[in-house]
Amino acid sequence: MKALYPLLVVGLLVSLFPTQAALRAGALAVDATPKQLPVHVNGGMRQRELNEVGSPITVRAITLDDGNTQLAIVVVDSCMMSRAFLDDAKLAASKKSGIRPDKMFINATHTHTAPASMGCLGTDVDPRYPLLLKRKIIEAIDGAKKNMEPAQVGAAVFDANEFTAVRRWIKRPDRISNDPFDNPTVRATMHAGNNWDDVTGESGPEDPDFSLVSFQSLKGRPIALLANFSMHYFSGGIKGIHADYFGLYNKHIEAAIMPPNNNEELHPPFVSALGHGCSGDIWRRDYTKRPLINPSIQEYTDALVEKTLAAYKTIKYAHDVTLSMAESKLPLKFRAPDQQLLEWAKGIVSKTEGLPKTQPEIYAREQIFLHERPEAELILQAIRIGDIGITGIPNEVYALSGLKQKAYSPLKTTITFDLTNGAEGYIPPPEQHVLGGYNTWAARTAGLETSAEPRIVETCIQLLEKVAGKPRKKIKVSRGSAAQSIIKTKPVAWWRMDEFIGPRAIDELNRADGTYEDGVVFYLAGPYSKAFTPGQINRAAHFCGGRMQTRVPDLGESYSVSIWFWNGMPIDSRRVLGWMFGRGQNYSTQATGDGLGLNAKSQLIFSNGKETLTGKTNAERWKWHHALLVRDKEKVQVYLDGKLEISGEANAVSNVETLFLGGRNNKESSWEGRLDEAAIFNRALSATEAKGLSNR
Repeated sequence: MKALYPLLVVGLLVSLFPTQAALRAGALAVDATPKQLPVHVNGGMRQRELNEVGSPITVRAITLDDGNTQLAIVVVDSCMMSRAFLDDAKLAASKKSGIRPDKMFINATHTHTAPASMGCLGTDVDPRYPLLLKRKIIEAIDGAKKNMEPAQVGAAVFDANEFTAVRRWIKRPDRISNDPFDNPTVRATMHAGNNWDDVTGESGPEDPDFSLVSFQSLKGRPIALLANFSMHYFSGGIKGIHADYFGLYNKHIEAAIMPPNNNEELHPPFVSALGHGCSGDIWRRDYTKRPLINPSIQEYTDALVEKTLAAYKTIKYAHDVTLSMAESKLPLKFRAPDQQLLEWAKGIVSKTEGLPKTQPEIYAREQIFLHERPEAELILQAIRIGDIGITGIPNEVYALSGLKQKAYSPLKTTITFDLTNGAEGYIPPPEQHVLGGYNTWAARTAGLETSAEPRIVETCIQLLEKVAGKPRKKIKVSRGSAAQSIIKTKPVAWWRMDEFIGPRAIDELNRADGTYEDGVVFYLAGPYSKAFTPGQINRAAHFCGGRMQTRVPDLGESYSVSIWFWNGMPIDSRRVLGWMFGRGQNYSTQATGDGLGLNAKSQLIFSNGKETLTGKTNAERWKWHHALLVRDKEKVQVYLDGKLEISGEANAVSNVETLFLGGRNNKESSWEGRLDEAAIFNRALSATEAKGLSNR
C-alpha cells in the first residue's frame, strides 16, 4: 500500500491539474513564380497570355500541432484551383510531410493575374504551370512542418469598412438587361452602382471585418500571421503576372513585423498569409459615395497595413490551446441545361472556331461542360485553434454567407475563407438567383443548384459545432430606445425585418408571421442601430419587386401603421415611385384597399383606390425616414418623420385581414428600396405617439 501511495498522489494531481496543450507552429513561404513564359491567365471572360512578371507568386503554409491534431493551412497566389488538382497535391504533400490530406486547408487568394491552374469560361488551364504549383505546395507544407516550434496564438479583428463595399447593385425595374441567352433576366449586376440613375441600391450587406490570427514563439518572436478579408482582387495598376494586393500586403507586413537581418540563420523567416474572404459580391469601390475614391494599389495596401499593425499590437496570446479539425463532403447538383438549351449550345459550339470569344459562345460551351458533369462534391472544412474558428468553402460566396456563420458560430472569433479546397463557382443565396446577373449564369463559374448556399452554410455551422464541442449561438436582436418606443405603444404585430433568408418574415410578437415573395433580399443596413439595436448593426430587407404578405385578424376600420423606409427610386422615374404598405384582397385587378407610398416627387401619398391624398415634403432618396399612417375610420392622417403631412378623409376599409409591406394588393409599382421596423396597431395613434415613434 505504501508503494502505491505516490502513484495515487500523482494520479490525483494529474486529474486536478491536467497537462496543458503544447502548441507548435511553423511557417514557410515558397516562390511559385512560373519560369516559362508566357502563361495562360484566367479570371476574365476570355483567355489572356502574360509574358512578364510584375510580382512573385507564392505558396504560404502554416502548420500546427498540439500533440493530438496536426494540420496545415495554405494560402496560394492563384485565381482558383480545382478539387482534382488539390486532391492530388494534398495526397503527395501527405506522403512527404506525414500530415493527413483531410487535415490540409488550401485557399486561393483569387488574384486575377496568376497562371491558370484550372480552366474556366473562355480560358483553358495552362499546360505547364499546374505541375510546378503542385511541387511548390508540397515544398511549402513539408518545409513549414520542419520549421515547427513551441508557439502561442492570438487573434484580432478590426473594422476595415472603408476598404470594401458591395459591387452588385439592383437595377431599376425598367432598366433590366439581357443575359447571354438573350433573356431579360438581369435585375442585379456587378458595378451597376456606377450610374445612380440605373439602380435602386446594393443587393446585400458587406462584411467589414479584417481578421488576424498571429503565431509567435513562446518568447514573442513572430512566426506567422494568417489574415482574411472580404474584398475581391484589387485590379488596376497591375502589370504582368502579379499576386495583386494580397502579395503586396504580405510583403509589407513581413517587412514591418520582422525586418530583414533578423537572425534568419537561427530562425525561419516570418510569414504573412492574407487569404480570400467571402467576396463574391464585394469589391473595393464604394458606389454609394461621390466622387468615387480610386486609390492606387500601393496606397490601398499601405493603408490596410497601417491598420493591421495597430490591431496587431493589441493581440493577446495563449500557448495552452488545443486544435480540432473536421471535414464534410457535400454532394450538390449543377443546373444542367434542358434539352432545348443544350441543342442551342451545341449549335453555337459547332460554329465556334478556337476558344470562345463572345458571351453567347462562352456560355454555350459552359452548357456542354455542365451537361457532362451534372454533379459536384464539395469539401467543406472547419478548424478550431483555441477559441478561434476557421471555415473553408470551395466557392465564391457572398458576404452574407460569412456573416451567417459568424452570427451562429459557438466560437469567439470566426473566419471564413472561400475558394478553399476547390473552385465550384459563385454561389449566391437563393434570393439572389431571382435577380440574375453574371454571378448566377449557369456555368462552371456559377452552376450549382439554387439551394446550395444555405446547405453549404448549414454544413459549415455544423462543422463549427463539431470542432467547438458545443452548440451554435442563439441569435437575439437587441432592443434600444427606439425599439422600446414601439413596444410601449403596444402594436399587434411588429416585423423587425432582420432575417438572413426568406420566405418567413418573423413577427417579434409571435402573432402574425408573414411571407416574403421572390424579389426581396436580406440583411442590409437598417436605420439608426444605436437606437434600435445597440451593440449590433440594425438590419433591413430590400424590396425589388416582391412583397411581404401577412394576416392580422380583427383589424378594424381604425388602425395605424408605422414603417421606417428608404426609397431607392430616383425622382420622376415613374408616376408612383413605390407603395410601401397595402391593405386589401390579394390579386385584385384594382387597388381598392388602403395604400401608402411615394409619388413621382417622392412625397407621401395615401390612396384607397378612389381617393388620393398627397403630402408636401420630399423624402430624400437613399435616406431613412419614418412614416406613420393613422386611420380613424374615414379620417386619414399621415406623418413623415413625426410631422403631419396628410390630413383628410377616405372611405374606410373593413373586414380585410390581408396586409402587404413593399407593395399593394394589385402588385403595381411595388416598393423599390428598404423597409424596416414595421409595426401595426389596432387603433388610431395620437400625434404625441406619432412623434415618439419617429424619435431616434
